Amino acid sequence: MDCFHMLYFLSRRPRPSHSAVVPRYMLDLYRLQSGETEEAGEHGTTFEYPEKSASRANTVRGFHHEEHLERVLDSTAPLRFLFNLSSIPEDEILSSAELRLYRQQIEGAGLGGEEGGFHRINVYEILKPPQTGTGQLITRLLDTRLVHHNATRWESFDVSPAVLRWTRDRLPNHGLALEVLHLNSTPTQQGRHVRISRSLHPGAAEGWSQLRPLLVTFSHDGKGHPLTRRTKRSPRPRGRKKNRNCRRHELYVDFSDVGWNDWIVAPPGYQAYFCHGDCPFPLADHLNSTNHAIVQTLVNSVNAEIPRACCVPTELSAISMLYLDEHDKVVLKNYQEMVVEGCGCR
Repeated sequence: MDCFHMLYFLSRRPRPSHSAVVPRYMLDLYRLQSGETEEAGEHGTTFEYPEKSASRANTVRGFHHEEHLERVLDSTAPLRFLFNLSSIPEDEILSSAELRLYRQQIEGAGLGGEEGGFHRINVYEILKPPQTGTGQLITRLLDTRLVHHNATRWESFDVSPAVLRWTRDRLPNHGLALEVLHLNSTPTQQGRHVRISRSLHPGAAEGWSQLRPLLVTFSHDGKGHPLTRRTKRSPRPRGRKKNRNCRRHELYVDFSDVGWNDWIVAPPGYQAYFCHGDCPFPLADHLNSTNHAIVQTLVNSVNAEIPRACCVPTELSAISMLYLDEHDKVVLKNYQEMVVEGCGCR
């Protein structure tokens, strides 16, 4: 039975294309948030867990810029790039957004902290598209950072005001513009280290899929609790329980077995558990019964036409899932009521 429609994951089952890319940032974020690892910076990247942004959201989405829409107006003008955010559902409330850019170290540039060892990165919202004939952009500064040449790392810029205007206020999305100002740098250093275009580094296409500019949005769909950074769980000791009364049993859901592994990136599966067992008369305290269940079981003892109380989940917890949606966009989401934590007679 295909029970996909019974869940509120997506409007339809995703069918990811072979070209879909999962950003390493999203994978690292999932691993830290779900408690799979306690170390940041896997894959050689600088990673800082976004505590503030994640604490107000239960959904994180990653968007690569639309490469075919890049337009360099001239050699000194900012680079314009667009992010298609149409896949964000209208009922999601966006709380923040960040633009992530990868920059590479320039060997021997400005060592010792001289002014020449720095450059400034400015990120703008484009308010109006370039006018025909002039190529001039009308922009608003969103964030700026003075960074040292002697470092290789990801830089994050707050672009929340622009993305909020595009999603919440439904204003036109003309994209973002990026400007790199080099302080006392030589012409050979211009544009060699900030990875904002595939063609920026001739012959350096390797790894571009993971080094592309990435827009990350944090939002909440009103269902369940926000993302919280979990600690790694220790497996519970297994005991041979011959008791036939209501209790929790192991149920590992392997997404490859149910045919969902093509769109769910992580986890590969999870321990869901299930409840099973008898609810005998009289109901003992450890069976976590309601007063109604106690009365129903009492009536069953004198009238077999009334069924006994049933063994059902009484406490459920959430898991985080990293997946590709129906638009090939990468999503990290906190899904409620996925793991049975307690059983009882109800």
